Amino acid sequence: MYNSSIEIVHFKQIYSKYFYNLNIEWLEKYFYVEPYDEKVLSNPQKYVINPGGYIFFAKYNEEIIGVVSLIHQKTFFELSKMAVCPKYQGLKIGQKLLDYTINFAKKKRWKSITLYSHRTLEAAIYLYRKNGFKEIPLEKEVHYERADIKMILEL
Repeated sequence: MYNSSIEIVHFKQIYSKYFYNLNIEWLEKYFYVEPYDEKVLSNPQKYVINPGGYIFFAKYNEEIIGVVSLIHQKTFFELSKMAVCPKYQGLKIGQKLLDYTINFAKKKRWKSITLYSHRTLEAAIYLYRKNGFKEIPLEKEVHYERADIKMILEL
């Protein structure tokens, strides 16, 4: 597979099932699906798009193989719900999605992108650090029970 044949496409309602399925798969593998996850993944139009957020998909030969979202959290944009189909992991799809997302945010002239993660997701944390995300203090009340690290990328 050549990375150049991967197209990044914006959210369409028809892609909602991929947003749900790709994320449920990794959540169930490493953690469990929290109520907040279920709510957002079940209705991306209501909880991501309508409040001013974005969802991008990696498409290869008409197949959706990855996803990432930028959720508008009133005072900042949260990079969230990033997942790549297991059979395509290790092929830099996550990097391609992240590159697209960062460039998108820069074009919008955002000041930063914030994310929450868990330290056991070492490949993801490595990817974020490699792309300039820095760890910042995690607040006590976070919408993810599993979150034990907060990172920010200053644009």
